[in-house]
Amino acid sequence: MTEKPSLLLHEQEKSVEPGAENKIYSELTYDQYSFMWNGQRVFLNSATIHYFRMPREEWRKVLVKAKLAGMNCIDTYFAWNVHEPEEGQWAFDGDRDCGAFLDLCAELGMWVIARPGPFICAEWDFGGFPYWLETKPNVKFRENNETYLHYVDLYFDRIVPIIRERQVSDGGSVILVQVENEYGYLMDDAAASDHMNVLRDGLLRRGIDVPLITCVGGAEGTIEGANFWSGADGHYAKLRAKQPDTPKMVTEFWTGWFENWGGPSAIQKTAPLLEKRLMEILRAGYTGISHYMFYGGTNFGGYGGRTVGSSDIFMVTSYDYDAPLNEYGRVTPKYAVTKKWSYFVNTFGSFLMESEEVPKAEINVRLPAGVSLRGRRAGNQNVWFLESLRDERETLSITLEEGRTLPVVLNPGQIVPVFDRIRIADDVFLTSGALITGNEIVNGERTLFVVGDTGQRSVVELEAPSLRVISSSMQLLLDHDPVSDVRRLDLFHFREPGTVRLEAGGVPLRIMVLDSKAMDRTWRIEGTKQEQLRYAIGFDEVDLLPSGQVKGMISDPDRTILLLGGWTDGEQSLTGRDLIDRDAVAEYSRAEETGAHKSVTGTHQLQLTMPPMPPKLSDSPDVSRVTLEAEGRSSSGQPEHFAQYGQDYGYLLYECDFHSDTSGSSHLILPALQDTARIYVNGVEQALVRQVGAAGVRVRTSEGTNRLQILVQHMGRLNFSPFLGESKGLAGSVYLGGSVQDIRRDWQAAAGMVHLDEGNYLEGNPLLSRSFTLDDMDRAILVGAVSKGLRINGIDVPMEGYQDWFSFHTVDLSPYVKPGEVNTLEMPYSKAPLNRLELILYRNEDELTNWRMAGSEAILPQQWGTQTPDPSNKSGNHEANALIAHHGGNGTANPVVDRSYGQPVWYRWRFSRPIVSEFYEVNLMLRLTGMSKGALHLNGHHLGRYWQIGPQEDYKIPVSWLQEENELLVFDEEGCAPDRIRLLYDDPSRYPWFVID
Repeated sequence: MTEKPSLLLHEQEKSVEPGAENKIYSELTYDQYSFMWNGQRVFLNSATIHYFRMPREEWRKVLVKAKLAGMNCIDTYFAWNVHEPEEGQWAFDGDRDCGAFLDLCAELGMWVIARPGPFICAEWDFGGFPYWLETKPNVKFRENNETYLHYVDLYFDRIVPIIRERQVSDGGSVILVQVENEYGYLMDDAAASDHMNVLRDGLLRRGIDVPLITCVGGAEGTIEGANFWSGADGHYAKLRAKQPDTPKMVTEFWTGWFENWGGPSAIQKTAPLLEKRLMEILRAGYTGISHYMFYGGTNFGGYGGRTVGSSDIFMVTSYDYDAPLNEYGRVTPKYAVTKKWSYFVNTFGSFLMESEEVPKAEINVRLPAGVSLRGRRAGNQNVWFLESLRDERETLSITLEEGRTLPVVLNPGQIVPVFDRIRIADDVFLTSGALITGNEIVNGERTLFVVGDTGQRSVVELEAPSLRVISSSMQLLLDHDPVSDVRRLDLFHFREPGTVRLEAGGVPLRIMVLDSKAMDRTWRIEGTKQEQLRYAIGFDEVDLLPSGQVKGMISDPDRTILLLGGWTDGEQSLTGRDLIDRDAVAEYSRAEETGAHKSVTGTHQLQLTMPPMPPKLSDSPDVSRVTLEAEGRSSSGQPEHFAQYGQDYGYLLYECDFHSDTSGSSHLILPALQDTARIYVNGVEQALVRQVGAAGVRVRTSEGTNRLQILVQHMGRLNFSPFLGESKGLAGSVYLGGSVQDIRRDWQAAAGMVHLDEGNYLEGNPLLSRSFTLDDMDRAILVGAVSKGLRINGIDVPMEGYQDWFSFHTVDLSPYVKPGEVNTLEMPYSKAPLNRLELILYRNEDELTNWRMAGSEAILPQQWGTQTPDPSNKSGNHEANALIAHHGGNGTANPVVDRSYGQPVWYRWRFSRPIVSEFYEVNLMLRLTGMSKGALHLNGHHLGRYWQIGPQEDYKIPVSWLQEENELLVFDEEGCAPDRIRLLYDDPSRYPWFVID
């Protein structure tokens, strides 16, 4: 194996400090199999955690949870717009102190993969670019554009030194730095090379000397990784063909998925499926993985982005991602899967990193029908990956090459490793179909952890010069084959952990027999020395305090707690009740010393058995009704978008007056709209526009002068797209009149009529056609799921940057249409049903002019009162009429109308910090039942947008942002009654925590 010293394109001179000859340098190198730390192979197991998606006070607990899950590395993006929110105004303090985050990783013994972008995607607003970059003349993003690269250089001048100073070459923990991000989704390596090389050289020039990586698309002198959820084998083959001499990494393994307003809950990637995908990664041969996300966090403020696939895929405020750690930093079933897998990888990493896949022709394992098998081999050792193709859980028997038959339990679709003479100690070999999640010296004993489902039987075969059972806490069946000198142990997995002690080849050997639930509650706790290694079995969650103490949460006081390794009081077996009694007695003793006697069964035990109560919001909040008004502002003629107005996110109010000769109904045409908008005419809400890009909505006008108001909430810029940098808000003229046609039906194909709003499949992507007339209009826009190859009247319509996966385009057909004639659209069939395909027609002369604008200041609360909505109000007042117009306009009773002001309203509550016992760790959330859409604020912190159309229902309230007295503000666009809003704790908040030394 040839080891390469570095990935730099050229050698860089390094100054040698005085006394450097006595300094110990650490170095990350690599070969085709894996990375190596000071010459020792390491399986790079990284947790993706973004410092900017949580308060700084939460960093430590989240990072500790990653370490406890077996991670040895942290992967993070750096968000340009977080650090330069306004041009030239840099922020690296508080929650934005990314250097402190890297230092904390180093303190906890975690390496770091740094991904400075400048483009990061991440479902983050504008892919991490600051909003003001859009205003620069002639700027083009993610290419060798002079303006763009000028500002990238300024950004690199600030961010790269923070990373450079924390590289392992300078005593820090940054081991890899990524160039750009997912550039291969835009173009192939040859086309991308010029731009990627510029960014690569920008990092090198500023002193980055650790290996450089890329993901999805490569660059000369870098290691390329793959991003995926499934298809591990295919991605591995591509990487191996491109870079045969580098380690194979999954730079983003998508543990879950993001969610968007009005979309489905992203829970499709279940824990069992996650386990299968992780085993596929090992089976393929990867020796590096970054779990994206390991902890997702929250899109506070206006930082949630917008992604491709439809017109209105705006990110919800939660970035929970259905990740192993949820938005509140709590463990989930996926965390248990990831931890178990990581412990398995840490146990057998040296084998996995030196193994090669066993050619199919060399596999002599005999299998039953309905299963498949692949294997990896290093020397004479094999690990077989057995995959079930059956429909139900079964215990199957397989026969290995030497004739040994083992039972293996398989769930449908599951992949399990089978160990075939794997060395676990000198002259001690293990063969088993059970999962092994640990093999190391704990308190002087070599300790193996054998895991199976509750009630499962597992077989472990040990081959050693001599083996004898010393003791067992459970009934043990032991067979001995004197010919092969193999001992066969039948183990049973109960809810209570079992311990078997043996001597194998003179080596003390302890086997811990756990069921899967006990494994979920098994925690490996490293010390600075090997003898300080500890295991805690039985806690639902564990935290490591800065003092070095261990704190554990337990939901069942009758559960057994096992403490193995170097604990202050030695190894122990106890229950949760023992911990409750211990702390109660300690409190009693302290009270007795001070003369404040307390019964052991008194107040202190109540603190342990009575979960804390969340703060309660009053039934009558303060109210400030917003009168939308841009009067007095200068007229601009054309509406300005957010960046032109100089506002990053929030709200913009557009206002103009127009004359109508008659009363009635007409279309309002918005040819360039990229956000949701509420339309008001004469103070009455007409519509909430959701489908954007271009839109047309019906409005009611009165004879004479009318006032039009459009309230736009910035819902997030595209975070990934060929069309980055779209103008937010209104980005052009607005027109009164025209028509909107849903044209998904009645397309002609050679085989007959096709309706694109129905499910169907047409093989070969046949050409479809449809005709229309302008009806005295002179402008035409096609918006929705337009197919590539669009033609109108026989002319190809260019669609720059088109990608099939974008599924949404706004195309101006005006240059191609023929007034007074029949116009024909043609486009190839792509898929069906389509969510949207509309033809919007209007006249240029119907443009509305003399616009006035106001930013978020237009909706700020002005005067607070105590008035609350009257549930019995059916009087048809101004507010109710507005909601009737919005919700149907037929004048019928509507329960939403009856519980709404019908105009934007602020609500304000004040509440005290909840008193929480030292034995509980609470997470606070806000449930917004019955509200419409708006924004949340707590003590000056912008908690994010909300929109009660799902899938998000609850909104995170960081406990670290609470004060002794707190102010909660809710801005609701419809002024819905807040009587069902409440503060809640998450479910684990009701379970106590205990400190153990």
